[in-house]
Amino acid sequence: MSERKFDFKDPRGGSALGVRVITRAAETELAGKTEEGALKVRLKAAPAGTPEANKELVDFLAIRLGVTSEKIEIVAGLDKSDKIVSIEGLTTADVEAKLINEA
Repeated sequence: MSERKFDFKDPRGGSALGVRVITRAAETELAGKTEEGALKVRLKAAPAGTPEANKELVDFLAIRLGVTSEKIEIVAGLDKSDKIVSIEGLTTADVEAKLINEA
């Protein structure tokens, strides 16, 4: 297990967050946070690094955040379960209010 902490940042014009994907779920849903602070998301698609799973994650986050999927990009971990996702146009506070407080 990595010692990396997934802290929220406010890059120019948006925010970034760590996400841990759990695949083969019955429903696509928020599943809390990891000990490192990453958002856990359960996905129906499997495995985690496939284009289908990545698209499912981006589409799910876009709906939950109220933005288009074009505003969300997986910037690290494209082929892994642990990812870093960039959200254009939303602050860290916006993301936390819409995702983290519900997880």
